[in-house]
Amino acid sequence: MNKVKRGLMLAGAASALLVAVACGAQEQSATWAVKGAMPYSRAETVAVEVDGKIYVLSGHIAGTQATSFTQEYDPATQEWRDLPFMPYVASHAGAAAVDGKIYHVGGFVANVHVGAHDRVYEFDTATENWRQVAALSAPRGSAGVVALNGRIHAIGGRNPDIDTVDTHEIYDPATDSWTLAAPLPVARDHLGIAVLDGKIHVFGGRTGATMNPVARHDVYDPATDSWSQAGDLNVARSAGAGFVLDGKIIYAGGECKTPDAEQRLTFDDVEVYDPASDSWTELPLMGRRTPCHCCRRHG
Repeated sequence: MNKVKRGLMLAGAASALLVAVACGAQEQSATWAVKGAMPYSRAETVAVEVDGKIYVLSGHIAGTQATSFTQEYDPATQEWRDLPFMPYVASHAGAAAVDGKIYHVGGFVANVHVGAHDRVYEFDTATENWRQVAALSAPRGSAGVVALNGRIHAIGGRNPDIDTVDTHEIYDPATDSWTLAAPLPVARDHLGIAVLDGKIHVFGGRTGATMNPVARHDVYDPATDSWSQAGDLNVARSAGAGFVLDGKIIYAGGECKTPDAEQRLTFDDVEVYDPASDSWTELPLMGRRTPCHCCRRHG
């Protein structure tokens, strides 16, 4: 989710909703609390905020490698609602919203990182209808996807050969077309991504296997179609949740923290990025680490 002003963050493997209560400059007094539970466990989902509600799309459940599930969560009532299935199954997809419409981008259809595809679907939250729109230039899953200036950016990911890529392309809903933009400086997937002050920040991610995370932080300026490097994360990790709150970026969680293949746990680390100092500061741990089953079986 790109906006956490409303406080929601999804922990896919744990299927729990957590609330980060930030205290402005007093970051070290931030706290975490369980806010609610999803109707059933799902991992490798993608979530988007539209008009104060959270939409959770695709992902996989036990015994199923990819799904077409679409659900809506209303923080005001703390209730979930099932919505029409997406036309195609996926996990490890990306998504962002423009003008009340959610764009579900790419993904895999099998594990581990198998069956990358180029399909893009638009979900109209007003009519609750799905339709297929222009495809990516090439198949890829686990890309970082955000909305900026009325357009959708899809950055990085893995191709059908399971290689990380530096591809960066932009979708314009007005023309239903994608155009290539300046590539990501270092190819990676499962990256953290957020929009701050009109620029796209890409942080963390992995260059290969789960145990190859990076701390690198790159910033894309749409005005010049160029990238610059910013302050690195303190803890290299991938597959965390990145969002903006009070003019700063927060990156929470990730996988996998412990090297033992049978005991790997998710990261409980949380960091906040202040653009004024170009640095990341550690926040209180989330207080919960779950078995990183996706590291062993799903990636």
